[in-house]
Amino acid sequence: MIKIAPSILSADFAKLGEQIELVEKGGADLLHIDVMDGHFVPNITIGPPVVECIRKSSKLEFDVHLMIENPEKYIDNFVKAGADIISIHVESTKHVHRCIQMIKKHGIKACVSLNPSTPLEVVDHLLDDLDMILLMTVNPGFGGQAYIPAMTAKIESLKKKISDYKKQIDIQIDGGISVDNIYQVTKAGANVIVAGSAIYKSDNVADTISKMKELAYRW
Repeated sequence: MIKIAPSILSADFAKLGEQIELVEKGGADLLHIDVMDGHFVPNITIGPPVVECIRKSSKLEFDVHLMIENPEKYIDNFVKAGADIISIHVESTKHVHRCIQMIKKHGIKACVSLNPSTPLEVVDHLLDDLDMILLMTVNPGFGGQAYIPAMTAKIESLKKKISDYKKQIDIQIDGGISVDNIYQVTKAGANVIVAGSAIYKSDNVADTISKMKELAYRW
């Protein structure tokens, strides 16, 4: 099943509650929440207090993407704030497996994220403990970037790796996805699609989400 996860990075933060309600009513499957610290990536966004506030007004599954250094310091706080999935970058900590264990002990889903230049081999020893793997298809930090074409082959390779390992692990894609290329990444093997600008900057959010789901199965 293909799932669409609108990223609030592209939402109007002055109307955040309304913007989340818009995608929830529009057919979103998850809500992708990008957390940036200005160190691991060159941007700063939100923290646990904001997640806690919006948790009160949404029933969507909260997919919290920690683009921060030393994520192990903040995992518990984001769980308490209402995260249902937490993604940590393999490049952001020396203790990736410890972070995964910290997430899993709370009974929520654990995901690791890889930057475009990070090789897939880094997940080989983690597959037993993961619910999802997030492949960045742009260099993280800012919304509205163009999809990196070379990432299609990386998605295909990850799909084969998971299949060969006989595991049920979601493949999430984040960066530059729109109605114009969603079929490309779903055909390659991705099944959880993060989209920010393509959804929030469109003329009709519900129509765009519906169109993305339709095109995702075109192949």
